[in-house]
Amino acid sequence: MDQYIGKMLDNRYEILDVIGVGGMAVVYKAYCHRLHRFVAIKVLKKDLASDAEFRRRFHEEAQAVAMLSHPNIVSVYDVSRGDNLDYIVMELIDGITLKQYMQKKNGSLNWRESLYFITQIVRALGHAHGRGIIHRDIKPQNIMVLRDGSVKVADFGIACLENSAQTLTQEALGSVHYISPEQARGDRTDARSDIYSAGVVLYEMLTSRLPFEGDSAVSVAIQHLSSIPLAPREINKDIPEQMELICMKAMAPDLNRRYGSADEMIADLEAFRKNPGVDLEFSMNDLRPEEPDEPTRLLKTAHLSSASGGYRPERQDRYEEPKERRWEEPAPRKSHTGILVGIVVVLALLVALVLFRNIFSSFGQQPNDTYTVPQVLGYTIEQARELEGVKGIFEIQQSGTAPSDKYKVDQIMDQSPSPNAQVKGDLVIYVTVSSGEDTAVMPNLVNEEARNAEKVMLKDLKARYDLDIRTVDEPSDTINSGNVIRTEPEAGETLKKGDTVILYVSSGREFTKVISFVGQDINAVRPYLESSWNLTFGGATTEESDQPAGTILRQSLEAETEVAVNTEISFVISSGPTPDGGERELHFDFELPMDRETVLLRVELNGEVVFEDTVECSQGSYPMDLKGSGTGTVSYYWDGELHASIEAPFS
Repeated sequence: MDQYIGKMLDNRYEILDVIGVGGMAVVYKAYCHRLHRFVAIKVLKKDLASDAEFRRRFHEEAQAVAMLSHPNIVSVYDVSRGDNLDYIVMELIDGITLKQYMQKKNGSLNWRESLYFITQIVRALGHAHGRGIIHRDIKPQNIMVLRDGSVKVADFGIACLENSAQTLTQEALGSVHYISPEQARGDRTDARSDIYSAGVVLYEMLTSRLPFEGDSAVSVAIQHLSSIPLAPREINKDIPEQMELICMKAMAPDLNRRYGSADEMIADLEAFRKNPGVDLEFSMNDLRPEEPDEPTRLLKTAHLSSASGGYRPERQDRYEEPKERRWEEPAPRKSHTGILVGIVVVLALLVALVLFRNIFSSFGQQPNDTYTVPQVLGYTIEQARELEGVKGIFEIQQSGTAPSDKYKVDQIMDQSPSPNAQVKGDLVIYVTVSSGEDTAVMPNLVNEEARNAEKVMLKDLKARYDLDIRTVDEPSDTINSGNVIRTEPEAGETLKKGDTVILYVSSGREFTKVISFVGQDINAVRPYLESSWNLTFGGATTEESDQPAGTILRQSLEAETEVAVNTEISFVISSGPTPDGGERELHFDFELPMDRETVLLRVELNGEVVFEDTVECSQGSYPMDLKGSGTGTVSYYWDGELHASIEAPFS
């Protein structure tokens, strides 16, 4: 069993199980007894914990990442640095890695799902880059897919430390498939390096292949430096051209041709999402690195010595007269005639080759033969090539893909020349293949103003897909009135022609009628304030009366008035009659600070400590009953500092 399982760290985190092992740390599932929640804890391995410089970098990076707050980034809650143990506390994710998700989908995702995921990944990168944090190890293994389809990027600013603890061997092969050329060279990296890695992740989602493969980490790294990957559409013809362009621009080996920032890439992703046919204003040619001109080469020519009658090669550097002259037989000077003869011979061969091909291709058919173009609509290209009237006569070439409500995926939906046309000479049928039903992706409209969402953001989709858009009012405590709470279908889901889209629009907070609680016992009222009367307990103070202790004497909200749901209500309650010469019990609600999660609360009665413990600040106040006689002084402290003193009438 692992040495830490069952142990308590810092008297707070109970280690439950191992959930992962990496190059520099072991990740555990743990329970925080202070905040009562499950967390993930990454514990630095002992061999690295002995390196003072590595520990320093580990904590600096972790503390920087703890400042990030984004829905697509795994949160870091805490960083601990002790004599024997270094660890960070992170959000526990209920999901799987993107790598595992792709494996479950047999390797590749459709382009719509890929668009949905890569948009979230790049948004996370943009948030981190804006705060000076570079990931340096973006790969599917570091991206978590949650049950609701959202993604979270893990190990921001920390993953690079793991790579620095390894050499570029087979151990690092998982990461080296995604590193940028500048990382492979060992050059300085910046935000554009993360963009490159995100492009590789997109490439893999779209094609189910990595752009570069090799037997070793070194061989893969060399390909990132010197090779251009196969274009995604050459692997999967259903990928839209603009999606391919975005992917290849993110992976451009030339930094100046790559996206300069996550925001630039997001802009193109959003433009494509809204209009798959958008003109991105760049092409594949714009992404290719410039090929340097062939350098001028100096030809070595024979130089005749007038003194000797012989020759020597012409030097490119300073000529020095040899110390001893030797007579040599003169050699003939190289003539340009040979070069010209060679060029003429090559041209003659090319002309002969073209003539031979034309003559050979004319056998078996007469140039004036006419053919009737067969009907190939509704067939796949493979089926069409085997049809009678096609096989052995016509060649089928795909000219593109397009959506179709009539033809299924991969079926031919259009052909040129058209069926029954009479042709001769160029016996090629150019076909367009169906990419399936014309669909779009539901945009994210949460928290958008409903009128704007319907009239602007959904306008083009409504017209193109004949959408039935409906709105349903629904109360909300978190979304402003008039804004979208949620949608059906949800963001990222597929939209088809004739679909119904429902916008759930916030009507604001609900209201509740206040009743009179006077005369009731506080202990009977408080447990049901929220569930039965939709009110929040705002505390209680005591007052001497002849009513039994705990009886509500007054309330802060007037009866029969309407207030927003979850409005606070506070009470004045009876401390009960005081027996002559005896003690009386008073009820107190000690205020807790709201700028921290926990506080050490100490309560003193007439200078004597009657309570001291760590309590959760989220409850707002801490209730306590104290007994005393006469007038007593009740003082309470936050983390050792006096917050307030109260004169309490115990008699």
